[in-house]
This record gives sequence, C-alpha cells and structure tokens, in this order.
Amino acid sequence: MLLAFDTSSAACTVALFDDDGVCLGSRDKLLGRGHAEQLVPMIDEVLAGRKTDRILVGVGPGSFTGIRVAIAAAHGLAIGWDADLRGMSSLALLAAGAAAEGEVVAAITGGHGELFVQQFEAVTLEPTSELFNLPPDAAAGAVTAQLVIGSGAKLLVDARGWGKAREGWPSAANSLALPESQRSLLPRPIYARAPDARVPEAA
Repeated sequence: MLLAFDTSSAACTVALFDDDGVCLGSRDKLLGRGHAEQLVPMIDEVLAGRKTDRILVGVGPGSFTGIRVAIAAAHGLAIGWDADLRGMSSLALLAAGAAAEGEVVAAITGGHGELFVQQFEAVTLEPTSELFNLPPDAAAGAVTAQLVIGSGAKLLVDARGWGKAREGWPSAANSLALPESQRSLLPRPIYARAPDARVPEAA
C-alpha cells in the first residue's frame, strides 16, 4: 500500500492506495493552521490499523512550516515502517484537481506578496514551464494558460487582466494521477526562494 499526504497549503490532505492504485480512503481538511496537530490523527484514521510500505509526501513549494511538518512526519513513519519514501510536487498535485484540458497554471500565495507559479499540461500533469516565485505583475507574464487554479489564482488573473481563476487546494487522492517525474522527487523541501532568516556572513 501507499500512503500519500501534503500540508504545503491551508489544506491538510491524506490518502491511502492499494497496490493496484485504488484509493482506499482519503481525508481533506482546510485548516489554515494546525497541520502538526491534525496530520497524524488523519493518517491514523485513513490507515485504520493498516501499515504501508510506501510513502509519498508533498515537498512544496508552499508554506515553510507546512512543508516541514509533512516531511518530518514522512521521515519518521518511513523509519518506523522501513517504508520507501518519495516526494511529490505540491503544485502538480494542485493542478491535478483542475480536471481540465489543455494547460493549467497552479498558483499559490507565498511570502512578501509573491506567488509560487508553474504551468502544467492538464491531462499528463507534466510541467510546461519553470517553477517561478514572483510578484503577481511579473508572474502574469511568465505563464500563458487560460485557467489558473489555487489560492493565488485571482491575484494572477487580476494582474494580467484575462483568464479564469479557480480557487483550489491539493488533494492527496489525486497523488497517483501525477506522472513519475512529479512523484519521484527527493523527500526534502522545495522552497523556491531563499528563507527569510539568513546566517550572518563571517567578517
């Protein structure tokens, strides 16, 4: 079995799949905060006493704290269960919920009023652009798809003056819809920008 979860956004999302890729159960909660307190109980609820030998964790980009919560939990469970651990793109997981054709932009709000933005082919979910971390005005010129999904969708569409904005959140139930390239990442954070806190340089 495979356990997948993501806490990179305001959503806390967990899903369990059997060896044939059938989703045995999933839970999605829109929390904003409190992922650390909610994640493990949600995992316990989905597992219902079962143990998995594969773990897939969302590695961002997104909330610094949320990403760290999920990855820390994933590493702990992988050690305890001797499970194979891999990372998945949180933006690809968001794009998977668009249920669209053509191309789709995943856009989520980041720090300092900037957006994390990446464009995907809506069916295959392969990326068709680089991953950007830009202010809305700059992000507006970086992607071309009509449909934009995510917490930053309205900001992006308003900045460029055209397109369709759809609010949405990652759902672990869509994890196996991702191509191998987007769900075989190293299980470490993708921050897409440097942390705000910096180590002072030596004199």
